[in-house]
Amino acid sequence: MSAPPPHIDTLPTELGEALRHFERARTGKASLSDIILGGQDGLVNVLGVILGVAAASSDQRLVIAAGLAAAFAESISMGAVAYTSTLADRDHYLSQIEREKREIRDMPEVERAEIEVIFRKWGFQGDLLDRSVEQIMRDERAWVDVMMNNELKLTPIEASSAVRSAFIVGLSAIVGSLIPLLPFFFLSIGPSSALSIGVTAVTLFAIGVYKAKTLVGHPGKSGVQMAVIGTISALAGYLVGALFSAPPTP
Repeated sequence: MSAPPPHIDTLPTELGEALRHFERARTGKASLSDIILGGQDGLVNVLGVILGVAAASSDQRLVIAAGLAAAFAESISMGAVAYTSTLADRDHYLSQIEREKREIRDMPEVERAEIEVIFRKWGFQGDLLDRSVEQIMRDERAWVDVMMNNELKLTPIEASSAVRSAFIVGLSAIVGSLIPLLPFFFLSIGPSSALSIGVTAVTLFAIGVYKAKTLVGHPGKSGVQMAVIGTISALAGYLVGALFSAPPTP
């Protein structure tokens, strides 16, 4: 009777450490990306809408109504997109798992050679390399996991992550949308528009800085890029509104 596949903790030390690295969940980075996606989209899109309506009309109630409508529509839309795109990514991941399993069964020597290349890049040599490859080949799941992470650069996606992603993106979009809209509840259109642009630019800059510090990049450069790109995009809405502005009443 053949021995059962080795547990990850029984593998050679270097191999066990490498595989444990791939088992760690990566929800932190995914959640941060969802927050940035929803918040930035809400900020820029709603600012563009309210600036456009403010330029086209002097009715402050209309500006607020348009902003709120855009905020909630944006939130629902972004949440739905996050949900469906995450499910699509999961379906792609599962299809690639099945493909890798077929290749392992139909072309084991080719797949073995690919595993050896991966382990050599990790610094495995000689007897350790041979033993590690043999151990991996006894456990199809571990074999597939290594190939998915290193050959295809894909990580597991749970079905529940689609709901979580949709919620985070939708909530972030709502919060981001309300930031440029708040001044219009307290000030007249002129001061509100200027304050809204300023607050949005500062918020986008802060998001860019935080993203660079948390992930990778130069904080100042990332902040300026996000603020400039977002503000210019929103000002496009103002230009469209100005082109269709209502003539002054006599």
